[in-house]
Amino acid sequence: MKISIIGAGNVGSTAALRLIQEGFADIALIDVVKGLAQGKALDLEDAQALVKYNFKIEGSDDINIIRGSGIIVITAGLARKPGMSREELLQKNSQILKDILLNVKKLTAEAIVIIVTNPLDIMTYFASKALGYPKQRVFGMGVSLDASRFANLISKELNIPVTDIEPIVIGSHGEGMLPLARFTKVKGVSLDELLDDKKIEVLVNKTINRGAEIVSLLGSGSAYFAPSAAITSIVRAIAKDEKRTIGCSAMLSGEYGLKDVCMGLPCRIGKGGIEQVVELELSKEEKEKLITSAEKIKAQYKELPL
Repeated sequence: MKISIIGAGNVGSTAALRLIQEGFADIALIDVVKGLAQGKALDLEDAQALVKYNFKIEGSDDINIIRGSGIIVITAGLARKPGMSREELLQKNSQILKDILLNVKKLTAEAIVIIVTNPLDIMTYFASKALGYPKQRVFGMGVSLDASRFANLISKELNIPVTDIEPIVIGSHGEGMLPLARFTKVKGVSLDELLDDKKIEVLVNKTINRGAEIVSLLGSGSAYFAPSAAITSIVRAIAKDEKRTIGCSAMLSGEYGLKDVCMGLPCRIGKGGIEQVVELELSKEEKEKLITSAEKIKAQYKELPL
């Protein structure tokens, strides 16, 4: 299966490396910056003899090379700067995506499209509307990254391996996310049975602010090691038809009582893309927070160039 990554910055190029290491042998890397995708593709190519993998990676500033792709990952866009919220990126990144999506629709009518560009839930909605593909074939990375961050922080707090933790985060990929202690399992036990409310609140706030913390420390750019791992996890689930539940930004049409909004929820991922949005039995308070998160996302749709 051919996989195209549009955007050859840190996230896109690191995702290409991870996919190659997973055994995906046909990768296209595209970037509008002259020479960037080509240079990174050549660098990756040169590693073949050292890592003992055979693969084809093509880099270009010509988006036409995405033809024939089964999966397209869009990471293109401006990265956050210190002090900048994901929402502040909306105007510029929606303009960047507009041209990309026109070409994607023209060149790859049957592909599954994964959005990584921030603000992620809003850009996923924009992509879904602009492409007009079935909703299961256009979705965002989102809360799978946030859940991984939540698990990491829990593992440090409890001093246990992160692999013993099954984290659940829903809502927007941003300040409106909802890490759910009640549904998060540690060796099969709910997190709220292991930690008191005060400690859970600290972990939740750290998770919500983790991306901004990384941006602040880097000084320029944003996280890319963990986001590229999240991309790889989703691509693997599609390509191998794993039917695995992963948190993704999905277009909702009645699930959780919500319609015409993209936001992060547990989704069963297989060869068709999102094969099911898993509905958790939320409490009244959790449901209210989810609705509030959805309303904040919807409020920004009016800024999109639809």
